[in-house]
Amino acid sequence: MLTDELEAATQHQGRARVALSAALASGPSHAYLFRGPRGAGKRAAARAFAAEILATGAEDPDDARRRALLDPSPHPDFVWLAPRGAQHLVEEVRERVIRASAYRPFEGGKRVFVVESAEAMRDESQNALLKTLEEPPAYVHLILLSSEPEILLETVVSRCQPVDFAPLPTGVVEAELADAGSPDQVAAAARLSAGDPARARYLLSDSGQTLRNARWRQLLEIAGAAGEDAEAATRAALEEEAKAGLKRSARDVADESKRAGRRRRTEILDLGLELRAAWLRDLAAVGVGAEEVVFNRDRLEELRSQAAGVDPGCARRAAEAVQETRRGLDLNVSEELALEALFFRVERLLG
Repeated sequence: MLTDELEAATQHQGRARVALSAALASGPSHAYLFRGPRGAGKRAAARAFAAEILATGAEDPDDARRRALLDPSPHPDFVWLAPRGAQHLVEEVRERVIRASAYRPFEGGKRVFVVESAEAMRDESQNALLKTLEEPPAYVHLILLSSEPEILLETVVSRCQPVDFAPLPTGVVEAELADAGSPDQVAAAARLSAGDPARARYLLSDSGQTLRNARWRQLLEIAGAAGEDAEAATRAALEEEAKAGLKRSARDVADESKRAGRRRRTEILDLGLELRAAWLRDLAAVGVGAEEVVFNRDRLEELRSQAAGVDPGCARRAAEAVQETRRGLDLNVSEELALEALFFRVERLLG
């Protein structure tokens, strides 16, 4: 029987709930890969699942579970590793997971290691982790979380039990954000979020509205500003940690801050392009009389006005061009040139 915390974390994830329930009943495996889109609940499920593992065999199961569920957790046998910037640092993976897993539990009989955004591990880190995944001590359980499992090395994936998470239903996201805007705004944000409540909430914010309203040529500027803000916030947080006694060189602070800035810049630019593709898709839908599938439900009048002079087939091809450009940006092409070429291509298609 699942605890209330694990039941709540997998409320809308039937396959994951069945898999984790069976794992707890038969005895957890040594390694899991929680895979699915951002916002699907992988983090909450991993924390609740880890809490159940740590409670097993503990002198005081309720207390062990309580401490494991705290974020950050004070439980000495629970390690949660998240990337500080665009990638996990190789040395952090080695020190906090690989080497630490060799130590016996400080209390109880289990140790749990969670690696958030596992796809952000470099190949060097993933290869180093292989031996731990293949032959972990009997008391060690590893949980990798990934929104992009296809980026992980196949040798890593094959050594983990998969637990699949699906995007949250649109209605669930709408219900969670019911008080964050008008019904039409919330409906639009929920549909544009791809099942991610955090993204939907961002789209309802002033910054999110600015991104939704941005013209093509403004995307790089907005993404750059977001990256600068993230870099400054990360630097401030790391400097506070240094003041608290956590040793970190000035170079480490600068490098981690820059990585965080680049990651945020990339995220916002990609989201901006995704929003542009959704708008073009909506133009095509309105053009063929399928308004019920429109994402931007709070801007139907504007869509109707634009769709009046646009061929639906051209709008669909323009949306495909945007998606091609998004994929191309992963290949380290010049963003400015790629967006300039995309702008003229879309302009020609839409007339």
